[in-house]
Amino acid sequence: MKLGEALAQRAELQNRLGQVRDRLRVSALVQEGDQPPEDPEPLLAELEQVAHDLERLIAAINQTNAITRLPSGATLTQALARRDVLGLRHSALKAVADATAQQQARYSRSEIRLVRTFDVAEVRKLVDSLAQEQRELDVEIQAANWTVELTDDQA
Repeated sequence: MKLGEALAQRAELQNRLGQVRDRLRVSALVQEGDQPPEDPEPLLAELEQVAHDLERLIAAINQTNAITRLPSGATLTQALARRDVLGLRHSALKAVADATAQQQARYSRSEIRLVRTFDVAEVRKLVDSLAQEQRELDVEIQAANWTVELTDDQA
């Protein structure tokens, strides 16, 4: 199984786990004398099976990510961490640049004048550079997802 297929299967299992949890919640309490919409025993068994399958799959994905090297030399785990941090930096710097770039309205000379503490254009260049690096890294990660075999194919 390719890593990309395993990632899709992980999303399906996570969704399924949420659905079973919701069905269990609905069946957890009923008025005395009424029947639950579904028997909770088979739902509990299904919850356990889906959780077990998900755990095995996540472990296999993490193991694969840890040993798979990208053309850049980084492992998939390192690349995923880098992509996440690039996204956080991009988001933070973009928010600061957007807030700083807004025009400050003054209605009289007695109002406090606000001044920028850094060059907005330079920050925007950095934001653009981070976005480009994030896109390029994402392409490299996605390529690996569809070419790399899952390490533990028993998942």
